[in-house]
Amino acid sequence: MSISGSLPDGLVAKNREKIIIDTDPGIDDSMAILMAFQTPEVEILGLTTIFGNATTKEATRNALILCETAGYPDIPVAEGSLESLKRGEPCVADFIHGSDGLGNLFLPSPTSKKIEKSASEFLVDKVSEYPGEVSILALGPLTNLALAIKRDSNFASKVKRVVILGGSFFALGNVNPAAEANIYGDPEAADIVFTSGANIDVVGINITTQVKMTDADLDELKQSEGKHTNFLCKMCKFYRDFHVKSDGVYGVFPHDPVTFVALVRPDLFTYKKGVVRVETQGICVGHTLLDNGLKKWSRSNPWTEYSPVSVAWTVDVDEVLNYIKKTLMKP
Repeated sequence: MSISGSLPDGLVAKNREKIIIDTDPGIDDSMAILMAFQTPEVEILGLTTIFGNATTKEATRNALILCETAGYPDIPVAEGSLESLKRGEPCVADFIHGSDGLGNLFLPSPTSKKIEKSASEFLVDKVSEYPGEVSILALGPLTNLALAIKRDSNFASKVKRVVILGGSFFALGNVNPAAEANIYGDPEAADIVFTSGANIDVVGINITTQVKMTDADLDELKQSEGKHTNFLCKMCKFYRDFHVKSDGVYGVFPHDPVTFVALVRPDLFTYKKGVVRVETQGICVGHTLLDNGLKKWSRSNPWTEYSPVSVAWTVDVDEVLNYIKKTLMKP
């Protein structure tokens, strides 16, 4: 089963973009997922889950809860890897998202169940079923995508587009000065994905932190008649309190919603193309470095011989924030 929001007049089904959301919900993931359910231009084929903001099993539970909350309990949810490719059991960001991943709301367990297929199996099967038609919105560590690439050597060429929240390009990270959390969570997987030859757009936190949802914005959401805004604002209290303590921001950075906007409204961003590699050793593990093409190299190096990806370079802050709020405030 796949779903999308109700279609406006004149928008035919074949024009909707088929997407799979690879996710670690997570508060801002929850915002992005519910935005996707509210967006008629996309057709959601399923959700795949991964560790990050919560354990993989908690992420699966939360994904099922979100599907039920949105009114689509039958959408496939495929559970992904419990750990990174080489680094064992991950640390999770419960200090940012709460011990349940959803701001310590401790919601009742979902009645729906995950499907039998693993996340990588589901990704390979759907991309093979619709070659050149499926885009992947990757909101967590990239372990599932790397496993899909390992499972099917043609996966990268069959996927339409991969839009990734990850990295911090020529800016500080958020795990440490060198690394952003999603890439740090599985740097080996990220390097496999970035060098796979897939059509990739990557949105780093150097972009997403330019878009702030202030306390006033959150109050506006809460006062609206949005279908899910009351639920999301309750969830965001924990997230907002973290931002005050960590960043001195009275509000939240909507990292995942910004990346969803990059999927559906790429015109609100500009991009630079180049090869991206990920450091997997030393104190800079998880660091993403783009060769932005300013120099012709006289000798081969670890960036040569790989296909370029598109790295978000600028963002129309006001328009992206307006898009997020408008989508979330839909009744």
